[in-house]
Parts: sequence; structure tokens; C-alpha cells
Amino acid sequence: MLLSHRTQDKIDIVDLSGKLVMGDAVTEARKKLLDVIKVGQGNLILNLSKVSFMDSSGLSVLISALKAARGKKGDVVLLGLTPAVRTLIELTRLQQIFNIFQEEAAALTYMNS
Repeated sequence: MLLSHRTQDKIDIVDLSGKLVMGDAVTEARKKLLDVIKVGQGNLILNLSKVSFMDSSGLSVLISALKAARGKKGDVVLLGLTPAVRTLIELTRLQQIFNIFQEEAAALTYMNS
């Protein structure tokens, strides 16, 4: 699991790649995302376009980030879901909780509104 962080218009953007599955990767990803939210404005775009697979522990990372962001009156949106990740999100009905975008510009526009 690789994670890179950048900021645009006071919005944190985190690019994840690899597999977000049970084990060290999930623990490390959760910690890093919570740190980003803690020092940022509370608005986070998670770019999952390079996440090839995610299990239920990966979903728990997304929920933890959302809870932390909302604690700061912010939000988390998902960007660029791969077919495998989209299927998992839809099976668990998390598309009802997360706003999902295919293009970064659309996610930034939403977060700035």
C-alpha cells in the first residue's frame, strides 16, 4: 500500500495504490489518513484509482476517515474507483454515505461548494 498526500485549495488529496487489506497496510493507511485529517481542514479526497483490491478492513479505514473528517465538520469523497472497489462499495451500500467522483476536478468543485 502506497500513500501520497497533496493539498489543493485547502483540500487534502490522498492518492492510494496497491491493496488495502487486513494487516500492516490497513493500520498504516488508517494512521496516515487520520493524521492528514487532524492537521488539515477536515476535507479529504481519497483517490482510489490505483487501489486494485480492498477488503472489509479497507472499508473500515474509509469509515474511520469519514468519521474523523465529520468530527471537524468536513467530509471525505472517493475518487476514481476501480471496478473491484466499486463493486465492494456498492455491495455494502457505502455509495449512500460517500460521494463518488470519476474526475478530480469534479471532486474539487464539490468540496469547494
